[in-house]
Amino acid sequence: MTANAGREDRLSRLYGGVLVGAAGLTPLLGWFGPLGFAPLLALAGLLCLPALRLERRDGLLAVLLLSLLAWAALSTIWSRFHPRSVQGATALKLAFQLLLYGAAVAGARRADPRRARMALQILAWGLAALGVILAVEALSDAALYRGVRAALHTPMEFPYARKNLAQGSFVLALLWPVAAAAGARAGAPWWLAIPMALGAAVEAHIFLADAPVLAVGLAVLAAGVAWTWPDRGPKAAGLLAVAMILLMPFVGAVSQALGLAQKVPLSWAERLGYWDAACRFIGQRPRTGWGLDASRTFTPLIQLHPHNGALQLWLELGVVGAALAALVWLTLLWSLAGSRRDSVAAGAMGSAAVYLLFGLVSFGIWQEWWLALGALVAVIVALSRRASPISATPTA
Repeated sequence: MTANAGREDRLSRLYGGVLVGAAGLTPLLGWFGPLGFAPLLALAGLLCLPALRLERRDGLLAVLLLSLLAWAALSTIWSRFHPRSVQGATALKLAFQLLLYGAAVAGARRADPRRARMALQILAWGLAALGVILAVEALSDAALYRGVRAALHTPMEFPYARKNLAQGSFVLALLWPVAAAAGARAGAPWWLAIPMALGAAVEAHIFLADAPVLAVGLAVLAAGVAWTWPDRGPKAAGLLAVAMILLMPFVGAVSQALGLAQKVPLSWAERLGYWDAACRFIGQRPRTGWGLDASRTFTPLIQLHPHNGALQLWLELGVVGAALAALVWLTLLWSLAGSRRDSVAAGAMGSAAVYLLFGLVSFGIWQEWWLALGALVAVIVALSRRASPISATPTA
């Protein structure tokens, strides 16, 4: 073995070990601290930096992401929002995230295959355990969570514990399709998908979070489409994502015209109110938008962000930012298309559909932990392809 080959072998084991550790921490963070996904993925990327390579297959996506980052950074010139410190500089944080999260994906691509399989098995079993824990929490008024908080001398009342734990259902609803498929590819039992999906849905339902319940069904539907039509399914989904992002201001305007805010529960009425306000502001600056993070400056009409990622893109970055983001999604979803059925691609399609759903109704698009979870999905896909050759079934 040459010295260079020996170094590559050591680095491969390092990348695998880093991602085994990340897989082990993922269920714990999903239960007790979802905000920790941002530092976890950043640390994994930092340790995997030597693996960072721009491959030919990454070219178009890299150009689109860098263009979106450059436009977002440029928009700070005319943005209504002015951060008071470097910590609040979203463009700078996005640049580091793109670098480090990209390095984490590159590390997964070059990880030792045995450790890649180990990471996927640990993740699958861990998320199944998280599903059981979340179901127990929902049925016991968060007894486990509040017990741990009390033992750590940071007691928490049930309403706040319920709110924190509800985030765990979002995490599990996002990760379970791709984690279950990749885990099965690596040798974990396929039925681990059942406690994952049920845990997310049961906790979300009892803790009054609508989106994760819808997400479980949406993930099954999207994965089924990708499995049934492995080539046309992801491509159609990509075109649908483009249409959804580019047409969202018109959808928001239609919902306002129909008076839907008066016909839905309070939490949805508040969202529709934010969407209505966002659409009115978008109409004032449709080309350039109001600048990065400008959503924060429209209080009380909009609280922090419109709770709709497509509208946030239009509001802050205008048609240019919305078009670039739409092309990013088109590229990502088309990359899942193939001539043969692939369970991991189908699982990734399910997770992508959930990410889009949550982005439309829940989280701000620049939230670090949420972007980190999107990167984690990409890491899982890369690990599955590194762990073993694709076992596929020809289409009928």
